[in-house]
Amino acid sequence: MAGEMAPTCQFGTCDGSGWILGPEDIARACECRERRQAKARTSGVSSVIPRRYRGVSFERPPVPALFAPAVDMTRSFCSELEANLAHGKGMWFTGDVGTGKTTLAMIVSKTAIEAGHSVIIYSLPKLLARIRRTYDAGLGEDSYLQLFERLASVDLLHIDDLGAEKRTDWVLEQLYALVNERYERGRSIVVTTNLPAAALQEQIGERTVSRLTEICGHNVAPMHGKDLRLAS
Repeated sequence: MAGEMAPTCQFGTCDGSGWILGPEDIARACECRERRQAKARTSGVSSVIPRRYRGVSFERPPVPALFAPAVDMTRSFCSELEANLAHGKGMWFTGDVGTGKTTLAMIVSKTAIEAGHSVIIYSLPKLLARIRRTYDAGLGEDSYLQLFERLASVDLLHIDDLGAEKRTDWVLEQLYALVNERYERGRSIVVTTNLPAAALQEQIGERTVSRLTEICGHNVAPMHGKDLRLAS
């Protein structure tokens, strides 16, 4: 693109490409390459992860105080992230309000972003509101089909507060269509919900819960404990 400056090496050891050509035309990575990749990963986190959760990690509060089995399960999922995403495996956080479900789910999403994967994060009410806006999309805005394709094809879809929307036929239809499409494509989903399985099935439909159950398999993390927001 005209006017763009070519990248430069901050260490002055390569031509800005991130590679150093050695004997016999064998290239090795320059130190500036890792710096640029780290900066890109940080930029990706900042553009996708909500501000409150950008610094989440297993070592920082409130994670050390959360329900230990759920933390261990999350750590295990993240340690095998590449295989989980490759096989369309997801994770399901369920339990009481304020027990850290969203925090652990954000760690999964952040880990995926830092590994170079595409991630979309929505709370369920905001996701449904975004879908509704496509019905009145103007010139240059996403159509319903364009938005649906992005939601269906992204490496990891993170839906927070599943079951938080009033049950209507339209809501059931949208959720089933999206979850089923990702199920058929072998794409991963991470969800959080305050509802136990039976109540969630009543709220979002048996077919949708059935597919989520198969996507997540044994990666269902119950979260027990007091509301950390009230305790702070």
